Amino acid sequence: MAGTRKIATHLWFNDNAEEAVAFYTSLFSDARITNVVRWGEGGPGPQGAVLNIAFEMAGQSFVALNGGPAFTFTPAISLSVSCESQAEVDALWTKLLDAGGKPNACGWIDDRYGLSWQIVPSALSELMSGPDPKASGRVARALMSMQKIDIAGLRRAYLAA
Repeated sequence: MAGTRKIATHLWFNDNAEEAVAFYTSLFSDARITNVVRWGEGGPGPQGAVLNIAFEMAGQSFVALNGGPAFTFTPAISLSVSCESQAEVDALWTKLLDAGGKPNACGWIDDRYGLSWQIVPSALSELMSGPDPKASGRVARALMSMQKIDIAGLRRAYLAA
């Protein structure tokens, strides 16, 4: 395919790839569908039904495949989103949660399709890699008590004596 990126993440869905991609592309203002492949006449799937959909989110390439029930998502693979502000963390977390997501620890949330996301403020890396190992340890302990990550809470932990 001309113009495609060298590496794209493939996501396996039972039969709801089109629905999932519509949701995923609603999460980011720059997201877009780049190609849709449908079953042709005489193929193993119903004619006209979606086989796969190529799309982009935040500059990353993905392909969603309607592959049937053979495989499901696990948290062993997740999409990590680096957020610049608490408002960005809150907005994305709320969109995923309100659409049937299930929160987990440390900024992880499973969407309604079973795909794991990490909604992580960029400040976390800064605080975890700071020059004071005791402060970084306090940040790690604070993080372990959170579902949605709270930047102010992490900063308080870092500064606590």
